[in-house]
Amino acid sequence: MVRTIDHETRRKAVLTATINKFIREASPVSSEDIAKEFNLSPATIRNIFAELEQANYLTHPYTSGGRIPTKKGYRYYVDFLISQFNLIEEEKEQINKEYRNKTCRLEDLLDKTSEIISSITHNTGIALFSEWRDKFFYRGISQILRQPEFHDYQRIRHLIKLIEEKQYLIRIIKRDFRGRVKVYIGEELECPEIENCAIVVSNYRLKDNSCGRIAVLGPMRMEYGHIISAVEYISGALSNSLSSQL
Repeated sequence: MVRTIDHETRRKAVLTATINKFIREASPVSSEDIAKEFNLSPATIRNIFAELEQANYLTHPYTSGGRIPTKKGYRYYVDFLISQFNLIEEEKEQINKEYRNKTCRLEDLLDKTSEIISSITHNTGIALFSEWRDKFFYRGISQILRQPEFHDYQRIRHLIKLIEEKQYLIRIIKRDFRGRVKVYIGEELECPEIENCAIVVSNYRLKDNSCGRIAVLGPMRMEYGHIISAVEYISGALSNSLSSQL
């Protein structure tokens, strides 16, 4: 029984390390790379990789022996493996400084918020107010297009079209969910054009208790720990700013 628990713990640690490395480097992860982190032999890591691949948490491109996460692997990583991430003080100060500048119009504040989100997360930042049906604010398309996942022209075209036409994105962002943050990954977006993407969503509130949403749109290979924490913090800062200014 002890051996089973130890093996399962090790398997989760290997999966976490593999996904973390792939997020950082955007290239398939080899058994040799992970073996160094755990002081294990590459053969042992390859065996664990095989188990994780059989469980559909990892896969490997045909051109490489390295592994990359699957959609199921990312989902498990977000739900169970990432640890609590705290924004560094410089990032908090950057966010708070932006909101200390008084803004009289909700439109201006939401436009500023989409820019803050993009700046902090290095992805596309989105802000919308639930009472406005067809108006939302976004910044940072260029941020997401720098990612290697979007070097293909057709993917770029689909992504830009989806953002500019916006109605489908609004429907995704306005879905009901519990908790402070919701993460939609790949096929959960129910949109083949962006099935290689993920969206992180949070609520903010106005004085009258009406609410809106902010979101980050980026590749599935995004830094989930950092982005979830950033979206939580920004939604709180925006809510505070709205309660004091508008």
